[in-house]
Amino acid sequence: MAYIACENLTLGYNGNVIAKHIQFEVNKGNYLCIVGENGAGKSTLIKTLLHLMEPLGGKITIGDGLKPYEIGYLPQQTVVQKDFPASVWEIVLSGTLPKCGVRPFFGKAQKQLAEEHMKSMAVWELRKQCYRNLSGGQQQRVLLARALCATTKVLLLDEPVTGLDPKMAAEFYRIIQQLNADGIAVIMISHDIQAAVRYASHILHVEREASFYGSKEKYLRSSEWKGFQYAGGEVERKELSTIDSTSAKADRGDKNE
Repeated sequence: MAYIACENLTLGYNGNVIAKHIQFEVNKGNYLCIVGENGAGKSTLIKTLLHLMEPLGGKITIGDGLKPYEIGYLPQQTVVQKDFPASVWEIVLSGTLPKCGVRPFFGKAQKQLAEEHMKSMAVWELRKQCYRNLSGGQQQRVLLARALCATTKVLLLDEPVTGLDPKMAAEFYRIIQQLNADGIAVIMISHDIQAAVRYASHILHVEREASFYGSKEKYLRSSEWKGFQYAGGEVERKELSTIDSTSAKADRGDKNE
């Protein structure tokens, strides 16, 4: 059974439909990138998966031992969040709250978990510093350590490299790729279509009337990809040759099967 399975979802708020007929599933080890035009409903889908919003229709099933509070979430940062006046230690430790149960305090196990993930994200030495004084890349590693405190199964990332320079973005993608290789399923909203087709195992392309879900290879041959690509989408021209090369390799692979 999948960690998360969505059947014929309709997304929206106050009765206003944003997107419908959304179907996909996320299994252990999957790397799902969610793409689409601005306003297509990507962030609304994330909020719905986190039970912050109710779907207007359809069904979301959580399974394979995953509990709703075991989804590690890294939100898209706002100016207010970047200026949050808390220490690195306080922010990462807050990610263990779901493991505290009814106790109104952090125990030894929660503190050890926070320390473990701070060290794995190379922010342990920053633990006493104020979060708002960190660089963008350091802040994202802190937030990722916090998300990992909540889960060993599913990470949900909303535009995680926004505002990072190319070097820091590449390093962040490398970290996510390694976590995925270690068995954590990744769900990531991205405007970086090149990164999506480079790292993802599956693509969900959200549109109002009908959305595409399938393997990366199938997406690169889909009408959704072609329309997104040549309408300008959010793809820079210098990226097109690299992506088209990936598509051509996928086509040759199918013919050789």
